[in-house]
Amino acid sequence: MSIGKIYLKSKVFNRDLEFERKWHKLLTIMDEKIGQKPKDLNGVLFLIGVQELGRGFKLFSKEEKQDLMHIAICKVLSLAGYYTLDGIDKDGWPHWTLIKKLPRFDLLEQEKLLKMHVIEYFEKEMQWEINLSQDQLP
Repeated sequence: MSIGKIYLKSKVFNRDLEFERKWHKLLTIMDEKIGQKPKDLNGVLFLIGVQELGRGFKLFSKEEKQDLMHIAICKVLSLAGYYTLDGIDKDGWPHWTLIKKLPRFDLLEQEKLLKMHVIEYFEKEMQWEINLSQDQLP
């Protein structure tokens, strides 16, 4: 393996490591701010969906939980121009339209794309600072 390939792999590894640390920092901040640390991406998406619906916490049916996660996915991907908000229906639920084709990614790449935009959502929409300290950088 050439020095150039080793260097490139090292940069990609450091970028991925920094990204994962930023994701875990977001989860820690969520625990501090709302008293709950979601265990995974689905938990974070559910909370974003609840936030975007704007009704606060209540018991949701299984179908409503799936709808809340769909709302969250559309919202976070709207930050990159993939979805646009059509409006709110008579029951107060937002409806979205896909306006830009999503890239064809494998499952891990899809999760990374969502996590990137979830972090962006909390930074832009909620004005949370999710900065890593020097000792947290790779």
